[in-house]
Amino acid sequence: MDHESERMRRWVLALGEEARQCCENVLLSAEDLEMSAALSVLYDQPEGSGGLRGGTGASSPRVARWLGDIRKYFPSTVVQTMQRDAFERLKLQDMLLQPEMLDSVQPDVHLVSTLMSLNRVIPAETRETARLVVRKVVDELMKQLEEPLRTAVGGALNRAARNRRPRHAEIDWNRTIRANLRHWQAEYRTLVPQTLIGYGRKARRPQREIILCIDQSGSMAASIVYSSIFGAVMASLPAVRTRLVAFDTSVADLTEELHDPVDILFGVQLGGGTDINRAVGYCQSLIRDPRNTILVLISDLYEGGVERNLLQRAAELVQSGVQFIALLALSNEGRPFYDRDLAAKLAALGVPSFACTPDVFPGMMAAAIRREDVNLWAARQGIVATPVATPDAMPAGGHD
Repeated sequence: MDHESERMRRWVLALGEEARQCCENVLLSAEDLEMSAALSVLYDQPEGSGGLRGGTGASSPRVARWLGDIRKYFPSTVVQTMQRDAFERLKLQDMLLQPEMLDSVQPDVHLVSTLMSLNRVIPAETRETARLVVRKVVDELMKQLEEPLRTAVGGALNRAARNRRPRHAEIDWNRTIRANLRHWQAEYRTLVPQTLIGYGRKARRPQREIILCIDQSGSMAASIVYSSIFGAVMASLPAVRTRLVAFDTSVADLTEELHDPVDILFGVQLGGGTDINRAVGYCQSLIRDPRNTILVLISDLYEGGVERNLLQRAAELVQSGVQFIALLALSNEGRPFYDRDLAAKLAALGVPSFACTPDVFPGMMAAAIRREDVNLWAARQGIVATPVATPDAMPAGGHD
């Protein structure tokens, strides 16, 4: 097939039935026609109606077959987009409460987010299937994200723990030799080490305390998925103590669930109000060693609590030595919606505020562990931080 014919074929598939009628000279294969039919079921119908109707009746097997068809004809990224469109345009959320539907879908982060939002109404006979779907997504993300985070954080911690006065049994000979190559004595065919580098002595307490404080707003669903996975990885590192706190108008400490991100995701209740001040206040109460603590607030910063008190808490935390970072999103989505005014006020207090994708999160944590300027680190990555603005006057008194 020449280039022009292939281009026309793609246009006909994209534009649907009306384009086929106008371009009868474009030949479509039997597989092309099946692909076109699968697309037409979704995109040639008014939203909320059409070939795939919502509900729990006899249409369910047909929807399951359609989900299987699109997985046969399209790559996984396209399938995920079509699934999202089907849930939104054709109101299929109710069908996700049926095991046969969950067996047919392509698992991805957005599907997990949808299941999290439906968590309260998933029937008992479907819950185990839902957990298996979520488990599959979590396991895939673990494969992608665990090693980069372990390497980045572990490397930063090792450098922080480097021992420059080691006992003989603690000498790291590989690093010591590399550091002293200039002292090679050719005449004696030996190397005279003037600098000894040792393995870090095992700390009696963790080198860093890390608190992930996650907003449970519906818009933060993908951020919660990634945060739970990163939290689980960091919790497995002996040199850090990791806590995971989720909040809406109340606060839930999920640290005990960090061994299994799936338990965390099924424990989260998306939606509701937002009281960031209360959540940061709870995190503040956990801090015992401010200069070795990193507090990461993951929120769109639409505060429903007392903003004035939140800003005072932020100022106190920064002044005490806590590395306080506000992530406006932890996801692969585009620029997030967030409260720019509050982000600017936090930035003025020394709390860097920017969105972060999962692939750069390990580098950010490593920079924080090394006590680098996180704003400078973000600039080197091409990440645009929230510009600093002069905040309102800080309150003189205590907190609510």
